Amino acid sequence: MSEPAGGVLLTKGREILARQPFSVLIGAELFALEPGLCELQVAVTDKIKQQNGFAHGGVVSYLADNALTYAGGTALGFAVVTSEYKINYVRPAVGDRLIARAQVVHVGKSQAVCRCDVFAVVGGEGKLCAIAQGTIARLPEQESRSAA
Repeated sequence: MSEPAGGVLLTKGREILARQPFSVLIGAELFALEPGLCELQVAVTDKIKQQNGFAHGGVVSYLADNALTYAGGTALGFAVVTSEYKINYVRPAVGDRLIARAQVVHVGKSQAVCRCDVFAVVGGEGKLCAIAQGTIARLPEQESRSAA
């Protein structure tokens, strides 16, 4: 019996994540990767907090960016980059864990528009702390070969 498509994608996604030094540094974990969907998480430790005790906005932004790119990558192939994105912080990221859930909204020939919600988890309850939207672009063939 073959592995389900989500399992194959998740395995490949985790291999890619392991080759991202910053992702490894902050302890990012890929929890789910299916066609058009991604869930990326990180434990909130003192090393990623800012001076007021909540997760640094750069870490929240990183999670959104990477989750958007993974979701888009499932639609376009994994040789992709973020072309642009914006993020709205709606509350401080106070919690024990951050969870980014991204989904593809539209797929074109060479790019995908994706959306991501980032939650801060406190006592098992996730509270929305940021909303992001981005455009993920397929790398040209020559660049994707050198990136592999």
